[in-house]
Amino acid sequence: MPLRRLAPRLPSTRHRLLRSLNPSRAMSPAAAHLATAADPDEDLCASAAGSAAAEAEDVAPAPAPPLPPPPVSAEERIERAWAHWRRLGAPRLMVAPMVDNSELPFRMLCRRYGADAAYTPMLHSRIFSENEKYRSMEFTTCKEDRPLFVQFCANDPDILLQAAKMVEPYCDYVDINFGCPQRIARRGNYGAFLMDNLPLVKSLVQNLSANLHVPVSVKIRIFPRLEDTLVYAKMLEEAGASLVAVHGRTRDEKDGKKFRADWDAIKAVKDALRVPVLANGNIRHMEDAKNCLEHTGADGVLSAETLLENPALFAGFRTKEWKEDGGEHGDSGLDQADLVIEYLKLCEQYPVPWRMIRSHVHKMLGDWFRMHPEVREEFNKQNKLTFEWLHDMVMRLKGLGGRIPLYRKESVVQTAANGQ
Repeated sequence: MPLRRLAPRLPSTRHRLLRSLNPSRAMSPAAAHLATAADPDEDLCASAAGSAAAEAEDVAPAPAPPLPPPPVSAEERIERAWAHWRRLGAPRLMVAPMVDNSELPFRMLCRRYGADAAYTPMLHSRIFSENEKYRSMEFTTCKEDRPLFVQFCANDPDILLQAAKMVEPYCDYVDINFGCPQRIARRGNYGAFLMDNLPLVKSLVQNLSANLHVPVSVKIRIFPRLEDTLVYAKMLEEAGASLVAVHGRTRDEKDGKKFRADWDAIKAVKDALRVPVLANGNIRHMEDAKNCLEHTGADGVLSAETLLENPALFAGFRTKEWKEDGGEHGDSGLDQADLVIEYLKLCEQYPVPWRMIRSHVHKMLGDWFRMHPEVREEFNKQNKLTFEWLHDMVMRLKGLGGRIPLYRKESVVQTAANGQ
C-alpha cells in the first residue's frame, strides 16, 4: 500500500501536487524526519518508513477531467449528489474529523474494524496552501484509504480553493469545517464562528462547488433555534453542498459528556434536505449507531471521542463503561492494548508525527494507566519515543495483570451496519 504524501514543493501543474513516495527520498537526508529540536514529538516517526515505502515510486495522478457542465436545475444537482454517494457504496459508519487524531494510521485501524469511510483531521487552508512542511506532515493517504473526506477550515474562498485543488485527486469529498467551537476557531475566524457570517459561508461553498471535480461536503453545528438551523442547512444545499454532516450540539455545547446531541434537530435537517445527511453526536457503541440511524433517518453516523478510546467500535466492540448489565456482551478476546499494538504497526507503515502517537496511546490505554499509574508516569517522562519502547511498555502493562477486555454482541453489529 504505497504512501501518498504531499510533494515537498508546488510544481506549476496541479497534477504534480501529490505523489506516492518514500518521505526520506522526498527531502534531503538532514530533513528526512522533519526534526524539531525543541520538541521530539514533532518528529516524523519514520524509523521504519524506509523499508515500508522503499518500493514506492513517484507517481503523478492523471490530469483531472474537465469539470462537468453546471447543473441546469436543482433536480440535476441533487441527482448528482446521490449518484456519487451510491458510487461510494453509501457508507454508514464513519470516522469523524479530529485534529491530530484522525490521521492515516488511525483511519486505517478504524477501517479494519468496520468504519466505512473517514475524514482527515481539520487542515488549515491558508497554512496548507503556503507551507510545504505542513502539507507533508499533516496529510497522507493511500489507495485503500477510501472513501475519504479531506476537511479544511477557511474564511477566504480563493485560499480554500487553492488548498482544495491540491487534494482533490486523492479524496471523495472536500469538506469545509463549519463546526469547530474551540477558542482557536474564534481567534482565527473559522469553524462554527462563521455561523455569524452566512454570506461568507455561502461563498466558500459556492466557490468550491463551481471549481472542483469532487463534491463539496460541509460539517455544521446546530443553532439554538431549530428554525435557524433549517434555514442554514437549506442555504448550504442551495450553495452546492452535496452532503451535510450535522453535529447535534450548538457551538456553546463543547462538552460532549455534559450535553447530549439533539437527534431531533438532526432528523429535522434530514427531513428538510434532499442531499445525503450524516449524524454526529452520542455514538458510544453500535447500539447507539443503530438507534441514531433509526431516529434521525440519516444516511450515516460519525463517531469521534469514543473511537479514540475504542477504534473497534464499528465492529461492535464496547469498553467496560458501555457494557450492558445482564451478561449479553461477553469478553471478545480483544482489548485496547491489542489495538495499540495494531496501531503502532500501522504507524511504522505510515509514518506520522510522534505527538499523534503519544495522544492515541494515552486515550486507548487510559483505563489501563489508571490501574498502573507508575507506567503512565514513565510514559509521560519519555522525551523521545521509539516503537521498541512503546511495544515493551504495552507488554509490561499486559504482564502486570488486570486486563480490561472489550465486549461484543454480534447481533447489534449486523443490524446497524446493514441499515436495519
